[in-house]
Amino acid sequence: MMNISMKHLRYFEALARHQHFGHAAEACRITQPALSLQMKELEEMLGAALIERGPKRIRLTSLGEDFVARAREILRAVDELGELARASGESLHGRFRLGVIPTVAPYLLPAIIQLLARHHPRLDLRPREATTRKLLADLNEGRLDAAIMALPVSEPLLHEEPILEEEFMLVRPLADAGRPVPDSAGLREMRLLLLEEGHCFRDQALSFCNMPAAPSDLMEGSSLSTLVQMVGAGIGVTLVPQMAIPLETASASVSVARLREPRPRRTLGLVWRRNSPLARHLGPMAAHLQSLAGQGTGRHPGGAAAGA
Repeated sequence: MMNISMKHLRYFEALARHQHFGHAAEACRITQPALSLQMKELEEMLGAALIERGPKRIRLTSLGEDFVARAREILRAVDELGELARASGESLHGRFRLGVIPTVAPYLLPAIIQLLARHHPRLDLRPREATTRKLLADLNEGRLDAAIMALPVSEPLLHEEPILEEEFMLVRPLADAGRPVPDSAGLREMRLLLLEEGHCFRDQALSFCNMPAAPSDLMEGSSLSTLVQMVGAGIGVTLVPQMAIPLETASASVSVARLREPRPRRTLGLVWRRNSPLARHLGPMAAHLQSLAGQGTGRHPGGAAAGA
């Protein structure tokens, strides 16, 4: 009988995910030689190679691809045993892994932490900021318990619960403060600054402007803060979520305006796996999070916009 341990499975899953010994070792909080030794031991027990070692990255063998799929099923099932214990009480307790998209985390996460600490004092919150694509993968693979992101996600294995709605605001150079606010067609004629690829907010802005793809001369930034500072320097204009306005425009020479109707807006929600043992607690958690809409961060779905 092979003595394959949970440690072997977790280390191999991390290596398969990162495809790099150094990055996987860092994620597992062990040294690279220790990880290499564990993988050599696992392959010796199996009597076959799981990975092909390259100069910079590794690749999974055919067996490795099948093995990691089964390993992830086992790891997810083991994690759910712990979730069953946590879900058995009247309130959530223990480790809770919450993902948040980058266009929400800096502005809403402090309030989320305070709110969850008030309603779930025994909760050990572990927030993680990442793009929507990464959060969805982590949810499906059981590496996150829930995530806050823009809806809809339209994934059959995931449940999504709206928590707030907010408008996109137009941020222009200060010199443009008195000019008429352009409509979506007018924005297409301007130099529009957007987040780089991978951010769902970029896609939402392009959709509002009826631009199926970004033009080749589009100016991009890695964060909303960078975009706003670029606008302040007179490079162009940008769209920013309402919750980000107070923080990002405080030190920039920009003007902020509401766009014309129909105004672009997004709905944010709490998303979790439908079969999660924690599901019965996550609906009430989403209801608690809806109270954030009354703190100047947006509006309840169907309610009046903040600042209207």
